[in-house]
Amino acid sequence: MSANNFSKKIIDWYEENKRSLPWRLTRDPYKVWLSEIVLQQTRIVQGLPYYLSFEKNFPDVKSLARAPEDKVLRLWQGLGYYSRARNLHACAKKIVADYNGQFPASYEALKELPGIGSYTAAAIASISFREPVAVVDGNVFRVLARVFGIDKDIASNEGKKYFFAKANELIPSDQPDVFNQAVMEFGALHCTPQNPKCESCPFNRSCVANQRNLQKLLPVKSPKQKVKKRYFTYLVIGHEGKFLMRKRKPGDIWNGLYDFYLIESKKQQKPTDIIKSRKELAKLIVEAVSDNYKHVLSHQQLNTRFVSCSIKTLKSIQSILKTDELKLYSKKQIEKLPKPILINRFLKESGVLE
Repeated sequence: MSANNFSKKIIDWYEENKRSLPWRLTRDPYKVWLSEIVLQQTRIVQGLPYYLSFEKNFPDVKSLARAPEDKVLRLWQGLGYYSRARNLHACAKKIVADYNGQFPASYEALKELPGIGSYTAAAIASISFREPVAVVDGNVFRVLARVFGIDKDIASNEGKKYFFAKANELIPSDQPDVFNQAVMEFGALHCTPQNPKCESCPFNRSCVANQRNLQKLLPVKSPKQKVKKRYFTYLVIGHEGKFLMRKRKPGDIWNGLYDFYLIESKKQQKPTDIIKSRKELAKLIVEAVSDNYKHVLSHQQLNTRFVSCSIKTLKSIQSILKTDELKLYSKKQIEKLPKPILINRFLKESGVLE
């Protein structure tokens, strides 16, 4: 199939079937960038409220750059992959500081910004500045692999380079913005991972996967990384209507978010046994132990128990206060803190937050 034939068919399909989405109503690079970062590894139905919230709170890159990190992370809460939010904030600051608040207008320059890789740079460059550079995401991998019968591993560097080169052969120089959005939308709505709509597909006669019944085998992707199991015991220590929390540091999950005093063990243990085994926790008064909370991240499974405790004086646990930099926060303050969704879920289910 020729490049012209492919691009014409997929753009025609897009014009008839595209969804009405707010970031498609503008070429503003800030809003295109914001939508791409929010929607990475996120379904549109989940990401749309976050996009609208960020757009409302930070209508331009300068307002985002001025915002405190805690506010950015709080608005991101529940979306996961918090490094995206931190990179979003860092990128906004760099654009304001180094580019006077204006996005650089080329693919290569955009890739130099924090948190902007090839995919996001191509999206901004093609949609906002109409540079003919192809966007390649999971949807694009799937469409090209099936239509052209490409069996290269999309998780390998060789495979990624091949698909990027193939997509760039197909992109029309006069409509790069429409083409990129068309291929992504086609993969999201029509050439889906399961049960693709092959009977009504504009490529059904020429699609290699359809002709050879390879839809379930393409695209080829090497197995995912093995999931690591971790066992957490959180001590929810209350004192005079407030609770002790700390800001997590770099080097692990949830950098910059707030949680409670944490004890991690190599296997599941009774929380009361863990507390009894530590002298520094002897003054805690255990009031309740939660059921197990199972929380799955990209390559980790967290098995977590929350132990609600109280203390008579802060002095009685001075050692852990100092070591973990725990501070007392009121319920109103906790509501405003950026927290992992696991912590927020417990706070709501236990009645600490409404």
